[in-house]
Parts: sequence; C-alpha cells; structure tokens
Amino acid sequence: MATATIIDGKQFAARLRAGIAAQVTRLKADHDLTPGLAVVLVGEDPASQIYVRNKGLQAREAGMDSIEHRLPATATQAELLARITELNRDPAVNGILVQLPLPKQIDPQAVIEAIAVAKDVDGFHPFNAGLLAVGGTGMIPCTPLGCLMLLKDRLGNLAGQRAVMLGRSNIVGKPMAALLLREHCTVTIAHSRTRDLAEECRRADILVAAVGKAQMVKGDWIKPGATVIDVGINRIPTPDGKGRLVGDVDFTSAVEVAGAITPVPGGVGPMTIACLLLNTLTATCRQQGIPAPKVRPVAG
Repeated sequence: MATATIIDGKQFAARLRAGIAAQVTRLKADHDLTPGLAVVLVGEDPASQIYVRNKGLQAREAGMDSIEHRLPATATQAELLARITELNRDPAVNGILVQLPLPKQIDPQAVIEAIAVAKDVDGFHPFNAGLLAVGGTGMIPCTPLGCLMLLKDRLGNLAGQRAVMLGRSNIVGKPMAALLLREHCTVTIAHSRTRDLAEECRRADILVAAVGKAQMVKGDWIKPGATVIDVGINRIPTPDGKGRLVGDVDFTSAVEVAGAITPVPGGVGPMTIACLLLNTLTATCRQQGIPAPKVRPVAG
C-alpha cells in the first residue's frame, strides 16, 4: 500500500529562517535597522520556558535583537499591562509577544488588546483579526501562516480545492479558514458539534486539524490522496513514563491514505517560530515606511 509524502516542516522552516536572515542583513546594511523582538514570559511553566528560549535563540540566529522580559507567576494584570505599555513605547522593540498561557489572575484578551497593533507579531489583536477577515494587510497569526506556506509549497495554486478546517479557535481555526478563503478554496469549518464529523473530513482535498485531541482523526476520516496538515501537539503516556508527542491525527493510519501529511513533531511546530520572525521583519519595515521584502526560503 502506498504511503503519503511527509511534509518536512523542520526543513522548510530552516530554509525560511535563512531567507529571513538574508533580508535582516540587507536591512541593516541599507537602513541601519535591526529588528527587535520582545518576548514576555509570566511564571515558570516548563513548556513556555522552552518555547521562549527557542524563540530567542532563533531570533538571534536570524540577526535580530531578542529581548526577554520575565515576570513572576504572582504578577498582577496591571503589572503586565504596564510592561506592555513600556514596550509599545520603546522604539527598539518592533514586535511584542506575550507567551501563553498566562496565570489565572490575568485576562489574556485584555493583554492581547493592550499590545500596539503595529507590534502585534502574533497577529492576535482584534484589529489584525478584522483585517484578515476583510482581506486587509494586517499581521497574520504565525501558525496559520506557516500552514499556508507548507500547503502552497506542496500544492502550488490552491484555488478550487475543498478545504476543511477542523477547529474554530481564534488562534488557528478562524484565521486559517480566512487564509484558505483568500486562496480561493471552498472552505468548511468543522468542530466538536459538527454532525457526521468524519464524513465532513472525508470530503476534504485539504484537511487542517487543530482540535487539541490526541489522534482524533483516523485514517478512514481522510479522503484518499488528500493533503493533511496536523496542528495538534499532545503528549500521550508511554511505558517508560516519559510520554511522547502526537498530533490530532492518527499518523499511523492516516499516512496510508493521505497524499501528503505533516508529522508531529517536525511538521507545523517549527514553522510557527519561523513565521514569528517573518512577522517581526515585516513589522519593522512597516513601522519605518519601508516596503516589506518578499522572503523566500533559501534553496536546500
């Protein structure tokens, strides 16, 4: 039985970061500008600490300034908002990212809305979400942007493809659906209350899964030859007690049916940070009135 082509997000992200680094070098040489990315971490969540460390490392490797701000888990919402106000005013900071999740005493939506729209490199601010919905040129959330890049690299022109977005979050599901509409796909948003969910998924030429349920999507949910983008990151137990990461798609059965599929790990995850750097570069240029460069992945 044939197996799907594996979409190597790790390799694509490395090539994209190399393209970003080349544009950062040019920005420094032509305009004496160095993009600055500020990441704010509240508390000591182990996974968040790893993400923040990786973001800082990759930002520096791309030639950007990486600025980390750490607040204790007991920090108040007012303290965090005050820090964001400082970063909004700092001309050396071109992009601001507040690492989620936040402690329970802090309202994440209030924090997202406090970040200056021009520095919202996560693309979560309601203003940027609205621009995406109406076809404007705001910041695009990093994970959906990375998914779209992988799809276009694999399929080329997406026009006319039937796409199913499994999940309706503000971070992935809704913006991903908007991006697919922008590419002239016929888009269905499916979710936990969709009737005949498996049948809806089986209609998709492109299936993007982002529901946060480990291995929920089975091979028999997938149309033969479909392209599957698995956004999920779930840790399941293993006999050694360490656990392992899996996606929202049951990879073992799906790989026998799909035409192409992203693995977990090594698929969408690396693209998220790469697109964060791309957004930071774009934000820097826009803030200075410079045309944002069209970054292309360096040939591997």
